[in-house]
Formats: sequence, structure tokens, C-alpha cells
Amino acid sequence: MKEIGHWINGALVAGTSGRFADVFNPATGEVQAHVALASKAELDAAVAAAAAAQPKWGATNPQRRARVMMEFVRLLNRDMDKLAEALSSEHGKTIPDAKGDIQRGLEVIEYCIGAPQMLKGEFTDSAGPGIDMYSMRQPIGVAAGITPFNFPAMIPMWKMGPALACGNAFILKPSERDPSVPLMLAALLKEAGLPDGILQVINGDKVSVDAILDNPDVGAIGFVGSTPIAEYIYGRGCSNGKRVQCFGGAKNHMIIMPDADMDQAADALVGAGYGAAGERCMAISVAVPVGDETADRLIAKLIPRIEKLKVGPYTAGNDVDYGPVVTAAAKANILKLVESGVAQGAKLVVDGRGFNLQGYEDGFFVGPHLFDHVTPDMDIYRKEIFGPVLSTVRAKTYEEALGYAMDHEYGNGTAIFTRDGDTARDFAARVNVGMIGINVPIPVPLAYHTFGGWKKSAFGDLNQHGPDSFRFYTRTKTITSRWPSGIKEGAAFNFKQMD
Repeated sequence: MKEIGHWINGALVAGTSGRFADVFNPATGEVQAHVALASKAELDAAVAAAAAAQPKWGATNPQRRARVMMEFVRLLNRDMDKLAEALSSEHGKTIPDAKGDIQRGLEVIEYCIGAPQMLKGEFTDSAGPGIDMYSMRQPIGVAAGITPFNFPAMIPMWKMGPALACGNAFILKPSERDPSVPLMLAALLKEAGLPDGILQVINGDKVSVDAILDNPDVGAIGFVGSTPIAEYIYGRGCSNGKRVQCFGGAKNHMIIMPDADMDQAADALVGAGYGAAGERCMAISVAVPVGDETADRLIAKLIPRIEKLKVGPYTAGNDVDYGPVVTAAAKANILKLVESGVAQGAKLVVDGRGFNLQGYEDGFFVGPHLFDHVTPDMDIYRKEIFGPVLSTVRAKTYEEALGYAMDHEYGNGTAIFTRDGDTARDFAARVNVGMIGINVPIPVPLAYHTFGGWKKSAFGDLNQHGPDSFRFYTRTKTITSRWPSGIKEGAAFNFKQMD
């Protein structure tokens, strides 16, 4: 059985804790590898090595650091197929979806090539007699990223790209469910010219997470995952004096107005609701049609589209719409929530409970589900299902529909489909959600804007990627400098008035 270790000081190393987790093939349910789970001592040793290597990297010219990012982009494109194959084999995504995962991470690395521009400070000459003032953006030192299973390439790159470009060393603790791609990314960064010790990849579980939170040499932590864990990491990390940003769960609503293009809206909902088996924090899991006539038209458009979805392993070809979920436990939780929806009175319009794929009976496949007449008190509405389940909540008016999105505890993303510009502008201005789509179902910003939700979907003041990432991974130092010129007038015991 293959054993997966860690990436320490520029090389793959075996774990020494004696603890391992299973890495499954989600399509077959078989264990395909064992991944080492680091001890606190292993994590602390990796941090110490990173802290020792960081000063030289931090003092490297930002343009030279950017050249490493430039070469990394070339290598990512060179190895795209190899990375996608490894990602799909452990996560279960289709190959096109896996390539999209890598591509959206690659785009953040492309943005990081502009690090010299982003790291420029400010300067004021003659702020006073002979006095100049200027600011410097300096690296924090050692930063860490704790990343989820659902985007094993993209989110690690969202975290480590800006951190490394800013001159930090970085400790990556990826998900133990699909650990191979983060290790491959580390090897590519070494090939691109990143010095040994600057990036350490530590596989592990809560032991490693707690060691990161408590290690005094880790100055900043970025996390993506569920809201309960986000709250835990944010609270413990901040209490230890660290800079922390945590991104949690989501329940994303899409409002469909009566004037919307119903074919466009239905296509958008199917892609956003069922793509990647619904295992996306930006998945649309709640459709909110305004008016019963709109709802009836929408449901009529959705049913045949959903029933035609092709579910299968990534090896079945690029026409597969989505693959299995990541674990048997995830599958069981999804089906449990589906049963709760039926028990609580929602109408199951498309029933995927009996889905069975011949030859892959032990795989973690979940058929597509569509609910109608869902109400806000139901578990399928309140909880993040993280599976191929779309709930329809009917609203009588626009204001009622807006209220559903605004009243939910999560505020990651939302969308509205309409032909009316006034309605769209009102929605964008009023809704208390971090990322808004107008006739766009998954409003993930491009790399040069920032990504982040509101309410219980995010904890911290700064978002991921874009300009906020450079603010998060640096500290500002402001210098007031005086070089007097002219006749020396002796000591002064107060500030001289401005001329």
C-alpha cells in the first residue's frame, strides 16, 4: 500500500508519528493509500526550519520572488494533465472540473507575479522641516494555511501564492483526504526556484492544526472549511496573538424573477447546484423563484435537465457531469438530510435516493435531488448539505425573496436572474452577502479581486486573493526620518511649527 508523507526542507519525507489515515478512491470505495498524520513535534520542527530559512527569502528582491511565481505558472501548465489525474483519483472530480480547480489557483499565482507593484509603500517628502515619512510592507515571517478537501489545488495556491510572494515562509496543512496534489505543487515550486524550507507541507489532523494554532513562530493563519471549525481556529488563533482569516460554510440563494430568461436560469441552476457533486462553498443550493407561476415554469425546466445528468467516475470520459462525493460518511450525511426533507414535508420532485452505478456499487456516488416547497424551518434549508441537492423555496414577492438571502446565517454568495436593471441594482446594494452574481450563478471573483463572504461564512477583516491577500500577509511599518539641512540651531524640546 502506498504511503504518503510530508514535504520538508525541499524533499518528500516519511512520517514518524506512526499514525495514518486512509486515502480512498471515491469511485470504488477502495483504500488506495495511507497518509501520515504528523505529530506536534514534527509540525514544530517544520515551523522551526521554515523560520530559519525565511529571513533570506524575505530579504530577496520582490522581483526575484515574482520570477519564481512566473516559472511556477509555466510548470503548472506543463503538468496540468498529471495534476488533474492525481486530483480526480483522490477527490472524485471529473477531469474538466479538476483542471478548473488547478486553473483558478494558477490565476492567483499569475496575479502574484505582480508582487513588486503590490508591495510598494507610500512616501511623503517634507512632512515637516527636513522630515520625510514613508511606509514599508514587510513579511510577517511564517504563515500557515489549513485547506479543505474540495479544492486540493486551488485553495492551497490561493493561500501560499500571496504568502510566498510577500516574502513569508509557509506551512501548508492540506486535507488528509486528498493529499497528493499539494505535495506535487511543492515539488513544482522547488523546480521553479523556491529555496528549501520556505514551503513545508505537513499532512495531519487536529493534532497538526492545534500545533499550528499554538506555535509562537506562526504569525498568520488562513483557513477554509466548515463554520464550526472556522470559529474554533479563529478564536484560538486570535487568542494566541496571530493574524487569522477563516472562511466557513455557505447556503447560497439564487433568486429568479418572473422576467428572467427561464432557460438561462435553469441551466445556471443545474451547473451551480450539481457541478462537483455540490461540494463547493459557492454552490447554489437554494432556488428562490418569485411567484408560483415562475416557480412552476422553473421546476418544469429543471426536471428534464436534472434527469439527464450523467453521474460516474472521472475515467468514464469528459461528458460525465459529476462524480462521487469524497467519503462514505459524506454520502451518508447527504442522504440523511434528504430523508429529513421528505419527513419534514418538502416535495421531492427528483428523487436520487435509489441511484446505483453498475460496477461501482461501493463508490460514494449520490444521485441528483430536487426539492420543491421547502420552508426555512427545514433542515435541508438551514444546513449546508454539500451534495447534489437543490432546494426550491417559493417567494410571493421580491422583498420576500430578498429576505430569505438576508436572514440566513450564512452569507457567502448569492445571485439574481432578471432582465430588470433596477431590480438587479437594488439587490446588489441591499443584500448582506459577500459575493453577488447578476445573471451569473457562481459569483467567484477573478484573481485580481478579493474572495470572501459575510456573516457566519467568514471570520476576519481581510479576504482571500486580490489586494487583500497582500495586506494580510504583510505588516506595515511607518518610518519618520529627519535629515536637517542648513544652520544647526541646537537642541529643540518641542515640535517646530510647520512653515
